[in-house]
Amino acid sequence: MASISLGPSPARRDALARRIRLLVAATITYNVVEAVVAITAGTMASSTALIGFGLDSVIEVSSAAAVAWQFSTRDHAVREAREKTTLRIIAVSFFALAAYVTVDAVRALTGTGEAEASVPGIVIAALSLAVMPFLSAAQRRAGRELGSASAVADSKQTLLCTYLSAVLLAGLVLNATLDWSWADPIAALIIAAIALKEGRDAWQGKGCCAPTATPDRVPVVDAPDGCGCAPGCSCCP
Repeated sequence: MASISLGPSPARRDALARRIRLLVAATITYNVVEAVVAITAGTMASSTALIGFGLDSVIEVSSAAAVAWQFSTRDHAVREAREKTTLRIIAVSFFALAAYVTVDAVRALTGTGEAEASVPGIVIAALSLAVMPFLSAAQRRAGRELGSASAVADSKQTLLCTYLSAVLLAGLVLNATLDWSWADPIAALIIAAIALKEGRDAWQGKGCCAPTATPDRVPVVDAPDGCGCAPGCSCCP
């Protein structure tokens, strides 16, 4: 039997918006550092994978900045009005990332250049693998409760960085220890496919359906799974 759920109160919406702003600020700060380290280390080691990882961080900054812009106002109606534009920016970021990773992976598979071992690259990839899942999960929870598709989409961008970190770490370690230069570009192509799907979902506004969290607290009939989304929404795992 379908359950009845109320959207968050105005006070709760404000609290969630503040939490998202803080998480976005933390994501931007970390990704700026990550981009500088990865691009510098990649240039020194002639590693296209590391440079690509750094450029992904730049794309993540643009995605997070778009969400920061959306949540820079305290007016809930204005935030909702900015939702579509923010989703478009996030989608384009995903598409750009997928295109770059694909081109870079193909170049690597065709033997264009050989990267040297990079200890700084291994360190930043391992650190990102530890940090990014927590930032992504926290923002996803807040975005789902608030009903913000853009916040959920941006959390997926952060989660994708986790996958890229794992791919990069594996590639750098295998290249440094076993000289398996083909491992990273193969995995990168899988990541590109994931990025393409997430970009398409963001463009179509998928990821989470906004609850009718109006001031008069109109109830919404939820799906039987009780995840907090309206029927037909795809915000639940």
